[in-house]
Amino acid sequence: MARVTIADIARRAGVSTGAVSYALNGRPGVSEATRERVLEVARQLDWHPHSAARSLSGARTRTVGLVVTRPAETLGTESFFIQFVSGLESVLGPSGHGLLLQVVPAAAAEEDTLRTWARERRVDGVVLLDPRVDDPRVPLVRELRMPSVVVGHPSVAGGLPSVWKDDAAAVAAAVDHLVGLGHTRVGRVAGPERLGHTVVRDDAFRDALAASGATGVVRHTDFTGPRAAEATLALAGPDAGAGAPTALLYDNDVMAVAGLSALAGAGRSVPDDVSLVAWDDSPLCHVTHPALTAVGHDLVGYGAAVADLLVRQVRDGDTGPVEVPAPTLRLRASTAPPPGARRRAARSPARAG
Repeated sequence: MARVTIADIARRAGVSTGAVSYALNGRPGVSEATRERVLEVARQLDWHPHSAARSLSGARTRTVGLVVTRPAETLGTESFFIQFVSGLESVLGPSGHGLLLQVVPAAAAEEDTLRTWARERRVDGVVLLDPRVDDPRVPLVRELRMPSVVVGHPSVAGGLPSVWKDDAAAVAAAVDHLVGLGHTRVGRVAGPERLGHTVVRDDAFRDALAASGATGVVRHTDFTGPRAAEATLALAGPDAGAGAPTALLYDNDVMAVAGLSALAGAGRSVPDDVSLVAWDDSPLCHVTHPALTAVGHDLVGYGAAVADLLVRQVRDGDTGPVEVPAPTLRLRASTAPPPGARRRAARSPARAG
């Protein structure tokens, strides 16, 4: 029989995996009613709260590794990392285990770091963030016999244990929302082209456009604000031309905020001229004017599920993929019908009630 995980408890209790972690470890952050519900479900499922601690108690390092290959300016501004690492710690920390974090500028440096960790036996297992097409880390960790969990869809995990969310469904929901408002030309400001989640979202974007009859274009960037601003103006700025997209979907919140600022500086109004949809739904989306419609998900819970699976990978060897709740579209003031649709509506005669 498969072992019960915090994801199983979260699903049965109707709460996030992060909330389950807080409840099981007696930490603040959930109501007493939620804590009692989680504990009752854990008892029903015969989950043992200290199994993770026991599984790692005899480990030599009591440490899990995470290498982040991103520009330093992105790491400092993107809330994804803060929330994701908080989720990792919500499972690892209460068990007395550390997280070794290394930030590197390029993929080759990440591979060197993994080799060093394995040679020096500094970690018991690693989290592989941002899986890439034909990712060289997959055969590397197998060669090193290093327990690993991929943060991404099983299709880009190379057969390694993975934790994933349905980004394709979230992209489809965003496109459906924009098309439903009347947009027929939609742009996507994406991350690097060979990242696994970029590929998944690109494919979903094209499929959703094809299903709706709308057209679209994708611009790949490096996740930073300056490159996102450039892509935004190229796609939907004042010099973009008559066939320019009237709505843009971004791959993170920093990019969306940069796009909003760039459009404002160029004299373009959001949402009057261009509608924008962000991704991650960090606090940034709430403090802009207008507030940004965004695809949001439980990043703390995501990190907690990854840590939980890695603990089981260290203890038991290969384990199957874990799916966490899908992201959801959260509507705010940055999306509206395109200018042409509003003009047509204004010209239409009022109907008698």
